[in-house]
Amino acid sequence: MDKYDKNKNKPANNNDRKPSGSSFNPMWIYAVVGMSLLAFWFFSSNMANETQRLDRNTFFEYLDEGYVKNVRLNLEENRVDVFLTEDALKLDKFKEFEKENNSNLSAFSQAAPQYSFIVADNANFEKDIEQSIKEKNLSTKYTNIPPDKFGNFFWSIMIWILIFGALWFFMFRRIGAAGGGPGGQIFNIGKSRAKLFDENDKVKVSFKDVAGLEGAKEEVEEIVEFLKNPEKFTKLGGKIPKGALLVGPPGTGKTLLAKAVAGEAKVPFFSLSGSDFVEMFVGVGASRVRDLFKNAKDKAPAIIFIDEIDAIGRARGKNNFTGGNDERENTLNQLLTEMDGFGTNTNVIVLAATNRADILDKALMRAGRFDRLIHVDLPELTERQQIFEVHLKPLKLGEDVDSEFLAKQTPGFSGADIANVCNEAALVAARKNKDKVERQDFLDAVDRIIGGLEKKGKLIKPKEKQRIAYHEAGHATVSWLLPHAAPLVKVTIVPRGKSLGAAWYLPEERQITTTEQMLDELAATMGGRAAEKVVFGDISTGALSDLERVTKQATAMVSIYGLNDKIGNISYYDSSGQNEYGFNKPYSEETAKIIDEEISKIIETQYQRAQDILTSHRNQLDQLAKKLLEKEVIFRDDLVEIFGEREFEENSNIEPPGNIISQTAS
Repeated sequence: MDKYDKNKNKPANNNDRKPSGSSFNPMWIYAVVGMSLLAFWFFSSNMANETQRLDRNTFFEYLDEGYVKNVRLNLEENRVDVFLTEDALKLDKFKEFEKENNSNLSAFSQAAPQYSFIVADNANFEKDIEQSIKEKNLSTKYTNIPPDKFGNFFWSIMIWILIFGALWFFMFRRIGAAGGGPGGQIFNIGKSRAKLFDENDKVKVSFKDVAGLEGAKEEVEEIVEFLKNPEKFTKLGGKIPKGALLVGPPGTGKTLLAKAVAGEAKVPFFSLSGSDFVEMFVGVGASRVRDLFKNAKDKAPAIIFIDEIDAIGRARGKNNFTGGNDERENTLNQLLTEMDGFGTNTNVIVLAATNRADILDKALMRAGRFDRLIHVDLPELTERQQIFEVHLKPLKLGEDVDSEFLAKQTPGFSGADIANVCNEAALVAARKNKDKVERQDFLDAVDRIIGGLEKKGKLIKPKEKQRIAYHEAGHATVSWLLPHAAPLVKVTIVPRGKSLGAAWYLPEERQITTTEQMLDELAATMGGRAAEKVVFGDISTGALSDLERVTKQATAMVSIYGLNDKIGNISYYDSSGQNEYGFNKPYSEETAKIIDEEISKIIETQYQRAQDILTSHRNQLDQLAKKLLEKEVIFRDDLVEIFGEREFEENSNIEPPGNIISQTAS
């Protein structure tokens, strides 16, 4: 493989062109000439407005007294310009013109008149002034300026040309250039907006900075190795993969992996977003795709990274209201052509990232375009610990901070969530004027991120506070007494965000879930409303979030996971996303009625189950609610004091906070 030479020609990307010191922009010449013409036209047309006005009778008085040196009559405008003699300018009555006599010059060094006035009849004025000069034997000179129709027409045309030229230059070129990159200017709108990173750009991110994601990182590292040492693979008959698609939930590190590739590959790396192809003009997206791949081929071996590719890669024909000439579909068609049009010896690889792989076009996903589908999932316990260690490095930590402990407290957190926890913990410590970030600061940060900001000043009536306490105590009691419910770590009735109270759990990290486990979780979630029914005899609106959760979970049990005996082993879930825009359900009206009945039956059964548990343990429920009213926040030790240890507890050294499983709505 030929090594990448930094002296090769740069691609057609204006961002990489460095202006030389001797370059000169010819637009400056046009600007100077245009401004000069405008200044001359403006000065010559408004010179008369700068002189003082004079009436006809006063003019003839000055003329008879010999004050007038020169008279000029403009036959086109009927304007008379009056120039005074040097002796007259020395008089007190004309003293104001003496200082301006030498400074008030036009562009052609012609003195401006001291007075001007308009006459009604040019012929009568000429007759009167010639008669006065002859009778008084005056030395005053009289001239007239004939109409210049061609000159006026020329100046009118020139002024409009300059106006439209200025509009074109400033509106189209400058406003277009504000869009950034070579594609910003009006004549370069079809150019690619991809940002190029080569060996001259020091990308600091490497694979060492990507914690966790071992499987995804291994596949990406193999692509980089192929570009660096292709003979290792080609000698066995292998071919370079044409594309790799990174798929995963938001915040799991897909873009970070791409940055690491840019830092490790040491080859030209073109980076852009899928939305950079989208434009209101027809054909621009396809043109940008062609220009991008042309630049990449010229720079081969190279990598193209398209972030959020679902902006242009959505399955075609989904929206029937846009018609056949959809600009986004044209862009996708061009992308499909370019990806499948490579020769395998061009050494250009396309990386893309999305969290909506289910809506991508099938033609884009086939082998030969994106040969590899790399799943970037949420990190597990050991991976979360590695991510914490990366984000804890820049922080000043206390001795009690342990990355393993923090990883256990954040199940389901993505890499971006963990970075946010570390940053929020530092802010919490700074708010308390601490010198180091301690363990409690991280726990407060998790509380802040999951539950929202504490609202200790929010006024709650005593009866409402008592109902909230029993509601949360009901969650805690049922979850503590059921074997498959998530272990509770904290209960609070301090308002946070939109919730008036919350029960915090630490869910078990399991890969599959059984029917019994899901039913126990449903019963624990309904424990809050069940406690209200048992204690007060009625229910309230505080269980909104609980009802939303149990409805979704029961619906999934019946219609997705096939965990209902009456519906049977049937799933109506469409993982391909092909029915996303469909208006018809994949089952009959009779089946829909059965599904609704079974969902309601599951929820009501678990609701009654929770009531039975709370009724049989009413004494412990009252003790827990009373303690919650006194302390406002209780932990696992308080439940152990009331109920005793859980015999089926697998993790006995749980520490707060965990995740919110239930919260009382405000």
